[in-house]
Amino acid sequence: MNKIFLAGVSAAFLAVSASGVFAQTKLSRNEIINSLQGAQQEVDVSADELQKAAFENIQKYPGANSPGNLPLWDKLASLRQFNVEITFDLNSARIRPESYETVGLIADALHTPYLQGQTFFIVGHTDATGTREYNLELSIKRAKSVREALVTTFQVPGEYLKAVGLGEEQLRDPSKPDSGINRRVQLINVGYR
Repeated sequence: MNKIFLAGVSAAFLAVSASGVFAQTKLSRNEIINSLQGAQQEVDVSADELQKAAFENIQKYPGANSPGNLPLWDKLASLRQFNVEITFDLNSARIRPESYETVGLIADALHTPYLQGQTFFIVGHTDATGTREYNLELSIKRAKSVREALVTTFQVPGEYLKAVGLGEEQLRDPSKPDSGINRRVQLINVGYR
């Protein structure tokens, strides 16, 4: 029963992310699974390389705004993925209680045979409020917090989950950098590794 509940929660999370709508209701396990499963082209990008690229982007382009997509991001754009809103306490990596159902749905999907054994990047994003350096550090902590909840609370094998924070370096809507739509957690299926 616990696996069934988790699977349902996970699918709902994916459906919301895939559709681009941010909400924490009416997610289904199957929607999450459908968003993440499927044939993957092989992509040679590690979580460490992606994290390093975000830090280097801030150093290379100091100031308030990033010039655009991170070079490695284009390699990941075609992979199966979804976005979801997970709320945190202000300036904190503490997941708000109302978001644990969403995290549970993600875990439920990850426990299904359709996704087991595959590796996922958990990517934290922020809006452009605050400094880029602060936002990058906060997004790393938040991605790690989601990973930790999936591993400890929901028993998802940790070796398949890689936490990465990109801060505001990969805005969902660059025309509105301070918009809430940019605050999200993204799961990307990078296949069997």
